[in-house]
Amino acid sequence: MIIVAALYKFTPFAAPEALRTPLFAVCTDHEVMGTLLLAGEGINGTIAGPRDGIDAVLAHIRALPGCADLEWKESTAATQPFGRMKVRIKREIVTMGVPGTDPRAIVGTYVAPAAWNDLISAPDVAVIDTRNDYEVAIGTFRGAVDPETESFRDFPAWWEKNRERFHNKRIAMFCTGGIRCEKSTAFLKAQGVEEVYHLKGGILKYLEEVPQEDSLWDGGCFVFDERVAVGYGLTVLPYGLCRACRRPLEDTDRAHPAYEEGVQCHRCVDDYSEADRARFRERQRQIKLAAARGERHVGSGRSGVT
Repeated sequence: MIIVAALYKFTPFAAPEALRTPLFAVCTDHEVMGTLLLAGEGINGTIAGPRDGIDAVLAHIRALPGCADLEWKESTAATQPFGRMKVRIKREIVTMGVPGTDPRAIVGTYVAPAAWNDLISAPDVAVIDTRNDYEVAIGTFRGAVDPETESFRDFPAWWEKNRERFHNKRIAMFCTGGIRCEKSTAFLKAQGVEEVYHLKGGILKYLEEVPQEDSLWDGGCFVFDERVAVGYGLTVLPYGLCRACRRPLEDTDRAHPAYEEGVQCHRCVDDYSEADRARFRERQRQIKLAAARGERHVGSGRSGVT
């Protein structure tokens, strides 16, 4: 059984580049894979590995400046959902692109999963999904507003165009694991919105703690690894992944005439050149050859952060 740990922490790192090599070493020494991002504002990522390996990496991270109270969310996978380990230096651990947005200085009110249903059912509350369009497409909370953004960077511009829709409303926001809501609620507070709330622990914590019979969530929750999507109790759902555009695929998507495994789906069939598709076909050929040898091709694993 593989343990999957999703984590983030906003804390000032004076020299994040100095943290990269020791962090990468402890991950690889303990057979842990995934992606961790380091920036001056903190750390973010998802990792997977054996129980003792995850414990070792989490202990290393908790020893970093300001990370002693690190919180993380765990789930399991039958096989390793990542193909490699990456530790990257970024300007932001979740990219919004608005200078000065600092969740350590100002942030929305945290709402526990057990109290979330009552909040979002209130008539004076507008619920906003801060995730990307392809994530929202496979699942969201009932009645939630979908900004239809392709990237989290698009959210500030969307808010500027739509803010009048939410006049005299309390705002409740949610995302996969909580980090995008840290930034988006801080942004809205800075914009003068007085009552802003967000789901503590994100959708993953809600699906883990709230019984299905009491839930206001419909569909699956997209995750940034080879499991693709999870449902209640964080059980893995039967989704695939387009290796070109990285969107989740249902059985009907894979049955579409435009679908070609490892190369394209019907949503991205016009987005790539013939040269791109040739590269994708060669990658897929190498993946199949590796599988025939009982090996895992390094390009077959997906790495991402929530």
